[in-house]
Amino acid sequence: MFRNQYDTDVTTWSPAGRLFQVEYAMEAVKQGSAAIGLRSKTHVVLACVNKTNSELSSHQKKIFKVDDHIGVAIAGLTADGRVLSRYMRSECINYGYTYESPLPVGRLVVQLADKAQVCTQRSWKRPYGVGLLVAGLDESGAHLYYNCPSGNYFEYQAFAIGSRSQAAKTYLERKFEKFTGSTRDDLIKDALFAIRETLQGEKLTSSVCTVAVVGVGEAFSILDQATVQGLINEFEISGEEAGGAAAEEAGGAAADQGGAAVEQEAAPMDI
Repeated sequence: MFRNQYDTDVTTWSPAGRLFQVEYAMEAVKQGSAAIGLRSKTHVVLACVNKTNSELSSHQKKIFKVDDHIGVAIAGLTADGRVLSRYMRSECINYGYTYESPLPVGRLVVQLADKAQVCTQRSWKRPYGVGLLVAGLDESGAHLYYNCPSGNYFEYQAFAIGSRSQAAKTYLERKFEKFTGSTRDDLIKDALFAIRETLQGEKLTSSVCTVAVVGVGEAFSILDQATVQGLINEFEISGEEAGGAAAEEAGGAAADQGGAAVEQEAAPMDI
């Protein structure tokens, strides 16, 4: 994208009916490291890639616990994601204090989308440059939502966002029909395989990914590195042997090369 006379603020429409500042915010999501979510009838699994600015620094946290029944994974500006996760946490606490019951996942997602939409209608604000995968469990079952910087939200069986996410989407599209009846361990296995597809030949280890689970009888929790590494070894997921799947998904990977190229020129704000 290039600068033009219609992108000086978020409230200026272009003749083609576009809001460029909102589109720029959506591009920030594509530059962030990959995040993946998938759900069954009873469980939801979130996974993300841990990216560091240098070998001397630690990675930014990409998965946040909101409540015992809700958690989020983010791609984009981690600072924006941190602020929004704190907002979601406050909403859950207030609802629980008032009604003495957990906040329904769908209602929280709508409130989050409304908060994002306000930033597309105020010239003194900017859109949030982060996409959120919201995983939760309530009386109506397990849910996985994607909240976009534009204020839109969608419910998915499985979804991936961030850089090189097209390869993961292709994998999930091939497998999603069996997710509904999958067990907890099967979901984690598929999440790790999908994460591996985004690494482009790098070896998958517990240090380069984070996995979280929420389900029936299981509060939202982030798995520790030892547990994740044990699952990787148990499932024999070798990231260095992803060539077969990568060749099959050459078309999807080519479509995502633009996002990968932009990632190399990412802003200094860690994403």
